[in-house]
Amino acid sequence: MSNQLEKVKELIQLREKARLGGGEKRIESQHLKGKYTARERIAMLLDEGSFEEFDMFVEHRCYNFGMEKSKFLGDGVVTGYGTIEGRLIYIFAQDFTVSGGSLSEMHAQKICKVMDQAMKMGAPLIGINDSGGARIQEGVNALAGYAEIFQRNILASGVIPQISGIFGPCAGGSVYSPALTDFIIMSQGTSYMFLTGPKVVKSVTGEDVTQEQLGGASVHASKSGVSQFQVQTEEDGMKLIRKLLSYIPQNNLEEAPLYPNDDPIDRLEDGLNDIIPDSPNKPYDMYEVIGAVIDNGEFLEVHADYAKNIIVGFARMNGQSVGIVANQPKFLAGVLDINASRKAARFVRFCDAFNIPLVTLVDVPGFLPGTGQEYGGVITHGAKLLYAYGEATVPKVTVTLRKSYGGAHIVMSCKQLRGDINYAWPTAEIAVMGADGAVEVLYSKEISSEKDPEKLTELVNEKKKEYNDLFTNPYVAARYGYIDDVIEPRNTRFRVIRALQQLQTKKLQNPPKKHDNLPL
Repeated sequence: MSNQLEKVKELIQLREKARLGGGEKRIESQHLKGKYTARERIAMLLDEGSFEEFDMFVEHRCYNFGMEKSKFLGDGVVTGYGTIEGRLIYIFAQDFTVSGGSLSEMHAQKICKVMDQAMKMGAPLIGINDSGGARIQEGVNALAGYAEIFQRNILASGVIPQISGIFGPCAGGSVYSPALTDFIIMSQGTSYMFLTGPKVVKSVTGEDVTQEQLGGASVHASKSGVSQFQVQTEEDGMKLIRKLLSYIPQNNLEEAPLYPNDDPIDRLEDGLNDIIPDSPNKPYDMYEVIGAVIDNGEFLEVHADYAKNIIVGFARMNGQSVGIVANQPKFLAGVLDINASRKAARFVRFCDAFNIPLVTLVDVPGFLPGTGQEYGGVITHGAKLLYAYGEATVPKVTVTLRKSYGGAHIVMSCKQLRGDINYAWPTAEIAVMGADGAVEVLYSKEISSEKDPEKLTELVNEKKKEYNDLFTNPYVAARYGYIDDVIEPRNTRFRVIRALQQLQTKKLQNPPKKHDNLPL
């Protein structure tokens, strides 16, 4: 055998060794936990045969605590690029079979290289996290590695889409990288995120808590709001990432892919003409409205289990990707509170950063009252949503279905926050407040002086009717041009699509500045 063939044989053997990561036993252990390996995950996510790997032969350079005797090719992370539906993406996947996926100096350098490449190419970055945290043996070098990654997350924010899949542990400082990305997906039962683990919590606070209770997928999807999606299996997670990418562009200078649409734009939905109940206090399901106006009823909801009084997510209208923001009357009457404001504000800012038009469906009675909300800073958090809409330069189409009262009316993409097209249904009630509160303020003297209960009831009902006739309708706002048109509910799909078509060439720039100082 020639010398060259010997070298080729050596290369093939080294590649085989690298692909084994921590070895067969550790791969088997990973499978027994119901988890896939880093390479299996990449193969599952990317188009078949599209993956090209970087830095397969990288090793750590630590000599503390006998680490020089424990070296693995690739050093616990697989990095490279490939395609999803033919679109270029960059990816890193931590390998738990190598030192528990712990992050070393060289491990971090591999991730940083792929992040830099993604920025240069203007392509999405996907990170698959499955790591025990920093490699303790490397001390401050591991911490420096994390900081290098975080800095790149920050610079990439709003430039390229960043998606984090959490399919195993993600603890301590390692949680900050996913937290800096656009979307986090967690798998039930196998993933968790927390800054301090159960043992530390126990020693400091005395609380007995499991990993799942402290930072499991359901906790972060429903209570903290840290995770935007939770999935049952890793396979579901990979399908979700592929679906999510279909709604978003490669980078902030491009548009989201346009998909062929077989759903007629002039499809009438007669059911919308009587979906609003006669009683103003009776709820209806906003999902029915969303499903009726978007293409084929296909809606990818974001943060589905968190702050259910507002709905956000991606859909298509005539094949064009749009971001949907809608109050949900079925949950807390659709009021805005701290969590709903934060949830919607972040989504609006993402859509604005990546040129995705916003369609807002409004039915909001106001902000949730109470000391809990005020002490929790609802003013600041509500201002985030107001700020997000006011700052956004993408096309903005708003449809008011029923209630739109007070400050909440302003916050939900009103005309004065540079809403491009603002429609209302005939059932819209656009006013400073509802009749009950308004009558108490406007006629307080008459109400307090009337001692006869029957006459009092009669007076209140009369004044309510008077107020409703005068103010709780869309025509007062339309009279001032704050509403562009009052539309028939069944025509909503057609009118919104036509509005979006008109707005395709919209150009609007905010004043030049280093960065804004939004209320955080």
